[in-house]
Amino acid sequence: MSHRVRAGLIGAGFMGGVHAHAVRCTGGEVTRLAGSSPDSAARAAARLGVDHVAASAAELIEADDVDVVHICTPNHLHAPLAERAIKAGKHVICEKPLATSSADAQRLREAAAAAGVVATVPFVYRYYPTVREARARIAAGEAGPLWLLHGSYLQDWLSTRSDTNWRVDAAQGGPSRAFADIGVHWCDLVEFTTGHRITRLIAKTLTAFPERTGAGSTVATEDAVTLLFETDRGALGSLVVSQVSPGRKNRLWFSLDGASASLSFDQELPDTLWLGTREHALVIPRGSEGAPAAAQGYSFLPTGHPQGYQDCFDAFVADTYAALRGAAPDGLPTFADGVRATHLTDAVLASAAAGSWTEVQA
Repeated sequence: MSHRVRAGLIGAGFMGGVHAHAVRCTGGEVTRLAGSSPDSAARAAARLGVDHVAASAAELIEADDVDVVHICTPNHLHAPLAERAIKAGKHVICEKPLATSSADAQRLREAAAAAGVVATVPFVYRYYPTVREARARIAAGEAGPLWLLHGSYLQDWLSTRSDTNWRVDAAQGGPSRAFADIGVHWCDLVEFTTGHRITRLIAKTLTAFPERTGAGSTVATEDAVTLLFETDRGALGSLVVSQVSPGRKNRLWFSLDGASASLSFDQELPDTLWLGTREHALVIPRGSEGAPAAAQGYSFLPTGHPQGYQDCFDAFVADTYAALRGAAPDGLPTFADGVRATHLTDAVLASAAAGSWTEVQA
């Protein structure tokens, strides 16, 4: 691809703005935007500085001036829009969950492979340089064999009865909310960082508000999840996921404990990595001298100048666009990772329903 990457953006909300910023940061151009209605699309286009508003998602997908389709819609639209984009020969970046069923997600993965298009999912927490440093240190054996993987992902944006959103509606959001929305991020990040795969788990779900003001019907999806799990390399783990924890805005935290050292990361304090041994505990700043090359490659600012979520998203889109040009960036999250997330979600829901340990589909 010799020209600037031309992106078509489907979705006019918060995530649409994040994607638009990332496209431009990589040197690409947002050529078209489609929303849920002409009015919402026009407002978003004015806010984001996009010149052409598409009359529909279908028109955007078929347009000659769109190389890659960014799908930032409610979850139930992900699979049909991604499928249409793949059939049109377009590359795709699709928000997670890739689909609201594992069968649909697998079908998309196979379709993208058959079409030869680049198809990625924004598991962007992989792009914190401190996460890449933890991954490199674990791969180098600094922590020794890992035996405990534990942590949480906590938010509070649904922590009162009056809070609602399209995600609360299972018809739009899918059969799982808290886990499919944020729990899969934690699992993806920990599997990516450690090389372990969760093989079986036991989960319990909580719906804090079976009815929400303005939701229009009984709430059928979970507000919180707890789970225990085992991995293919013999580690044990635990996870707490919540969208009803007051004061927690976006606290994704993990601790990876091994025979020689433990490594801990907090997404709300992402410019440091904690490393502990019997003898000492270190707080390692992002971009420190001697950091692994895999981490330095994503450290764009001098140490002490914080990098955050948007920087991760920019790096993810940059890697996706590099793949469009034939590169093979290490750790690029693809539709295969989107399928993996749906298998984990299936296992959580099945375990919670049965009250027993459940195998995760390999």
